[in-house]
Amino acid sequence: MVELEKTYLAKYLPNLDNCKFKEIIDIYIPKDEVHPFIRLRKNGEKFELTKKEPVDGKDSSEQIEQTIILTEKEFEEFKKVGGKFLRKIRYYLNYNGKETEIDVFQDLLKGLVLVDFEFETIEEKNSFEMPDFCLADVTQELFAAGGIVAGKKYEDLEPELKKYGYKRIL
Repeated sequence: MVELEKTYLAKYLPNLDNCKFKEIIDIYIPKDEVHPFIRLRKNGEKFELTKKEPVDGKDSSEQIEQTIILTEKEFEEFKKVGGKFLRKIRYYLNYNGKETEIDVFQDLLKGLVLVDFEFETIEEKNSFEMPDFCLADVTQELFAAGGIVAGKKYEDLEPELKKYGYKRIL
C-alpha cells in the first residue's frame, strides 16, 4: 500500500476537547539504525508490526507500508528485541471534513506536536493548504520521521525545530 501524507509542526493546539484519542507506543527496530523502517506499535488496544519505506528512495511523502497485526502476547515478545522508544497521545480532529492526526509527544519528547494529513490522491495532497494551527510543512524533513524522533529527547531536536521558529507546546 502506498501512503500519501503531509506532516506539519503545530503552531498551537486547536480545541481537542471533543476529539477521540488514544495512547500510542512505538518501538523502532533495529535500535542502532539511524532511521529504522520497522516499527512495533501498541495503538490503543491494537498491536502491529509495520515496515515503511520511501517509494524509490524518495522523501517520506510517498511510502510503501506493510503491516502485520499482532496479538498482545506477540507484541510483548517482539518488545524484548529492544529498539528506539517513543510514546504519544494521538488525537483525531475533523478538519474541513478530513480526519487529522495530532500527535502530542510524551515523556522526554514533551512539547513536540506533529500534525498528519493523509490523502487519497497526489492531486489532493498537492492542492492541500496548511491549516492556521500548523507552523511549517516538515513532510520531507528527516528529523520529524518517527524512526528518527524515537529514542531522543526534545532538546536533541531543538536545533532543527528552531529553524522553523517552533515553540515548545506544553
